[in-house]
Amino acid sequence: MTGVTGVLDEAIKKAAIAWISVGDGPAYALWCLPVETSLAVISGPGEQFAPGLAEADRATVRLRGDHGGLIVTTEATVARLDPNGPEWAEIAPQLATKRLNASGSADELTARWAAADCALVRLTPVEETLIAAPDLGDAAGSATPRETPARVETRKPFRLHRVTRR
Repeated sequence: MTGVTGVLDEAIKKAAIAWISVGDGPAYALWCLPVETSLAVISGPGEQFAPGLAEADRATVRLRGDHGGLIVTTEATVARLDPNGPEWAEIAPQLATKRLNASGSADELTARWAAADCALVRLTPVEETLIAAPDLGDAAGSATPRETPARVETRKPFRLHRVTRR
């Protein structure tokens, strides 16, 4: 089992994004921060959408390898960090520096997260539920796109002049 946990440890160390699902819900691609042998994820108002993650006890985490394909799937315990606790003070500033396109400094961002009641959770893998390649199976894991108001029908291209056929 040590070889498999080595794969998990390496996947966590290199993780910048993880596919996380709660219960039977769909998996969401969430950016994350490796923290020792677990992952830290922020969600909430003004941040990434992760329905049910803040209230969950367990979640399913899928991680990719260097080649971009799925290499590890595991259940993880979910622990929501208290904004006044020592873990928040240690992890939130590190996570804030990794946040792309954030306005303000890391301290301002962590203060905004605490004020907006954003959920900073720590996902710790449960090794007994670990499934690594080649035991993942052949299923691609793809799904049809979910409905979203961001999808827009495209129109036919506009032509300024009439095109004559020869």
